[in-house]
Amino acid sequence: MKKRLAALLALTCWLFLVCIFMLLAKSFDLEIFFVLWLIGMLVIVELLDTGSVQPAYLRPLKYLIAAGIVVFGLIVAQKILEILAK
Repeated sequence: MKKRLAALLALTCWLFLVCIFMLLAKSFDLEIFFVLWLIGMLVIVELLDTGSVQPAYLRPLKYLIAAGIVVFGLIVAQKILEILAK
């Protein structure tokens, strides 16, 4: 099995498990889902990344992760502002 397909399968399984646990807890929150998706992506890309040679499909994933980190920072800033406003 190619690494690319294995990464896609691993991320799909991870997100499926996250959805199941959120639905069982009856608290589906898009922000928590996004953060857990980002954690899953970071782990998968770290496992796929080699020391010297970088596959061509990793570059767009790294840009996607960088955008995800920016959105994560915005979520954290929003939560901090909500706490300070109380």
